Amino acid sequence: MPGRRDSALVLVGHGSTLNPDSSAPTFQHAAEIMRRRLFGEVHCAFWKEEPSLREILRMVERDDVYVVPNFISEGYFTEIVIPRELELSGSITRRSGKIIKYCEPVGNDPRMIDLLLHRATEVAAGIGPERTSLLIVGHGTHLNEKSAEAAKARASAIRERGPYAEVFAAYMEEPPFIADWRKNTSQPNVVVVPFFIADGLHSYQDIPVLLGIEAAPTAAASQQEVFRRNPYHLDGRDLYYASAIGTEPLMAEVIVDTIDRFDQRHGLAA
Repeated sequence: MPGRRDSALVLVGHGSTLNPDSSAPTFQHAAEIMRRRLFGEVHCAFWKEEPSLREILRMVERDDVYVVPNFISEGYFTEIVIPRELELSGSITRRSGKIIKYCEPVGNDPRMIDLLLHRATEVAAGIGPERTSLLIVGHGTHLNEKSAEAAKARASAIRERGPYAEVFAAYMEEPPFIADWRKNTSQPNVVVVPFFIADGLHSYQDIPVLLGIEAAPTAAASQQEVFRRNPYHLDGRDLYYASAIGTEPLMAEVIVDTIDRFDQRHGLAA
């Protein structure tokens, strides 16, 4: 991707007042993009942390601004909250001398499939995919159907590529439930990749309990070993549990791809 030194990037995350790891991937990916000197400015903004969405544009000096939601899929936050808080009128908003370009969420990027495969291979290095079931885990809820659809679509795309004996989407709050992984998979090796942006309460507390690798919710991901004790030997099978896909360092590439795709879609020269 060519540099955009006359432009600013605002990477938007959800953030949390309770989870110290929620905003970490957003800051890490922003730092990597800043290191590459692709933009004149790189900022982070959050719904539940500082810097806040309502204040961030006042901190941006450049007049050309890309806003990228660091979210897995479209939904309430990308369609309602972020546009409302940033006072956006569409994909391109002109206001107070600034041109604000609102990109789609990073989870829409086609490269997410490659990242999921990379993470699965990394967490279970040396394990033959022909004897492995891969589970892509989403939240699943009637409140945000698009999140479940995103996990299902990625699982289907990976299944079509054929590296794994079985590939399924599984969910916390709707069937097929992640808690039923034993009966829903048949291979001796099972790899579980959470399709979440950060190692939040779901990936380091809820899902380990549902999988049966923890008896009760534990400390924050950065303070405990749930992702570093692979494999887990359960019922005669080996289970490998990865951290959330949004923590993958290659997400920085997805972010810049998302911006490049925005410019191509809108006929903008880099």
